[in-house]
Amino acid sequence: MTTPPPAPSKSPLDQRVAEDAKQPPTQQLAGAPKVVAEGVPSSVRPDPHADDGRRPVAWLHIVAPPSYSASPSARSWCSCGRDIFAAGRARALALIADHEQHRIVCPLLDQRREAA
Repeated sequence: MTTPPPAPSKSPLDQRVAEDAKQPPTQQLAGAPKVVAEGVPSSVRPDPHADDGRRPVAWLHIVAPPSYSASPSARSWCSCGRDIFAAGRARALALIADHEQHRIVCPLLDQRREAA
């Protein structure tokens, strides 16, 4: 009579797979915070680029070269459609004063003051 061949022994990997199959699977809750390391919950930071709803409406751009003999310039721009450019010392100063006056009477800026 011949004896049957010995049963192959299970490898450590096969034993580990068999043990894992016996254990119930762990459930991770949908709202549970994920952790970086065991016992250390991660923190959720606010968006650093959050929009607060404010938008620029009127700009005044002044270019004043360091040389006294160079000619300064100014540009006044507004969302209402205003776009004025002035070159030269006297004209730039007049445009700056006009821009300040426009900020008082501009309908877009007036609406924002009423909303605030």
